[in-house]
Amino acid sequence: MTIRTRRLGKRRSTALRTAAPLVSLVLAASVCGEAAAHGGAAGSVRAATTSRGADAPGATGSLPGYSTTGSASAAFTGPSAATTCVDRYFTAMTSAQRVGQLIMGGVSATRLDQTQLRTLRNNHVGSIMLTGRSTAGTRATRTLVDSVRSQADQVGGHRVGMFVATDQEGGQVQVLNGPGFSTIPNGLTQGSWSTTTLRTRATDWANQLKAAGVNLNLAPVADVVPASLGTRNGPIGHFYREYGHTPDVVSSHSNAFSSGFAQAGVMTTLKHFPGLGQVIGNTDTTANVKDSVTTSGSASLTPFRTGIRAGAPFVMASLATYTKIDSRHIAAFSPTVIGQLLRSQLGFKGVVISDDLGNAVAVRSFTPAQRAVNFLTAGGNMILTVRPDVVPAMAQAIQTRMQQDAGFRAKVNDSVHRILAAKRNAGLLVCS
Repeated sequence: MTIRTRRLGKRRSTALRTAAPLVSLVLAASVCGEAAAHGGAAGSVRAATTSRGADAPGATGSLPGYSTTGSASAAFTGPSAATTCVDRYFTAMTSAQRVGQLIMGGVSATRLDQTQLRTLRNNHVGSIMLTGRSTAGTRATRTLVDSVRSQADQVGGHRVGMFVATDQEGGQVQVLNGPGFSTIPNGLTQGSWSTTTLRTRATDWANQLKAAGVNLNLAPVADVVPASLGTRNGPIGHFYREYGHTPDVVSSHSNAFSSGFAQAGVMTTLKHFPGLGQVIGNTDTTANVKDSVTTSGSASLTPFRTGIRAGAPFVMASLATYTKIDSRHIAAFSPTVIGQLLRSQLGFKGVVISDDLGNAVAVRSFTPAQRAVNFLTAGGNMILTVRPDVVPAMAQAIQTRMQQDAGFRAKVNDSVHRILAAKRNAGLLVCS
C-alpha cells in the first residue's frame, strides 16, 4: 500500500439508521462461472436449513436466495433439495477433493503463474483470491479468472464452481482497478454517506466485480475503531478503513454495503471477527498483536451481530489475541472465539474464513501444517493463504489428521458441507 489518503474532517456523531436486513431482498442473480458454462440452472435457492439442525453441516441460516433460469431440466428447489444437492457433491468427492474445498489460494490479479496454478490444481483447491494490485480492468480480469476457473475439479460430470474473491473495500484496499472499475473511496468516506447512497453504490461496485468474474468480496470491514485511537490503530484506522467510530454507524453502513452486494448477487465477508478496532499492531506485519479491551459482551461486536442476523454468508476470523475472551489462542485458532462466541452466542451458521494464514507475520511462529490444523480444530471452515506454495503442506496435514482423529474428520466434513452450501446459494453447483 503506497498511496495514503487524506483524513476526513470530524464526522457527525449521531448514529445513522441500520440498513435494511439482507433477508428482505428478493434477488434475481444469473448463474455465472462454471454452472452457467454447463448450461445448468441453480433453480430457486433458499437457505439450506436441514434435518441436521440449524447449526449443522449444510445449514446456511438466513442467507439470501438466488433465483435463476436456464436451459437445464427442472432444478432442485427448497431446503431439502439444497441439502440433497450438497450431499450429492460431497458424497462423490474424494478425500483430497474435500480437503481442497477448505482452501482459498492466492493468485496474482495481474498475471497467472503456471507453477502456482499447478500447485492449486494438484491440491484440488476450490476457491481463489486475487491478490496484489491490478489496473487491467474488468475484461482482462475476467479472462484471467476464466482461465483459473477452467481447472476446477469435476464431480459427477459437473465442475465444482469456484469462489473467486478479492479485497475490494475502497481507499487503499482495492485490488482491482482500471477500465470498468470505479475508484472506491475509503471506509470513512463511505461512512459519511447515507445508507441508501452506500447501498446503491455498493450494488454498482458489485456488478463491476461480477463482470470481472468475482463472486465474493472480502469486505465489509465491521471493526469499530474508537475516535480516541484513530490512526494509531495499525490495521484499520491507519488506512481509514473503518466506516465510523461507533457501533451504530459501523453496523448501519456495513449492512448497507452488504445489502448492495447481495442485490447484485455477489457475496460479502464481515471482518475481522471479533474486531481489530482496539489494537495497535497490524497482524499482517506484526507478531503477538493483542486486544486487552474486547469482551464477549462488548458493544463493538454489534456490527457482527447485526450482520449475522441480516444473513452474512462469510465471517473472517482475525489473527489477534483477545485476552479477555481467550488469552491462549489467536482468534482464528480459538474454539472459544469461533465455537462459543461466533457460533453459539452470535448464532452464525455460514462459512468462517481465516485471515491470511500464508504470509501474515502473526502466524509465522506456526508451520503451515499447524496453521491449517489449528484453524479447523477451532471450528474454522475455509483457510485463506495468499501463498500457494504452502498449500501442499496444509492439505497433507489435514489429510493426516483426518486419518488419525475421527473428531477432526467430522469437523472437516462439516466445513465442506458449509462451503458447498454457500456455493449452492451462489449458483456455483449444478443441481438439476
